[in-house]
Amino acid sequence: MGNTSSMLTQYDIEEVQEHCNNTFSQQEIVSLYQRFCQLDRNSGGFISADEFLSVPEFAVNPLSQRLFRMVDGLNFKEFVAFLSAFSSRATLQHKVEFIFKVYDSDGNGKVAFSDLLDVLRDLTGQFISEQQRELVLTHVLEEAGYKKDSLLVPSDFMKLQILGNTELKMEVEVPVD
Repeated sequence: MGNTSSMLTQYDIEEVQEHCNNTFSQQEIVSLYQRFCQLDRNSGGFISADEFLSVPEFAVNPLSQRLFRMVDGLNFKEFVAFLSAFSSRATLQHKVEFIFKVYDSDGNGKVAFSDLLDVLRDLTGQFISEQQRELVLTHVLEEAGYKKDSLLVPSDFMKLQILGNTELKMEVEVPVD
């Protein structure tokens, strides 16, 4: 599986399927492997952030720099695990954990007000002022029972009303030949 020129065996497919908690069918894993091989331009068995830039949906995403930090140097198994959060079969818990990692830019397992503000800045650009961002964010945190100086952990993300009261729609369709 490390060498992208090799073919996937049934064992490889089942191992990847188990690694991603069966969020993808065997056919989808084969399709993802073909896409992985296309992205891995130097056939090194890993995808760099630069290679991931060739995916238009990620290249134009306002959170692309945060996503690239998560995907740089992924092998195929890690690539599928990364994408599993976007599967229609992924649990809400799995999706929230993924979102948490996007917000946790320093990887310390905690999200501070400044981390939330950075993501909001990435998403809104110049459309709202820094003061407006801070007001909105402070209000959202207070509505959920948190303070500006709270350090959030993954379970806190499950409690936040903005996630808890809506169905999280972050799905990607994997074309199967």
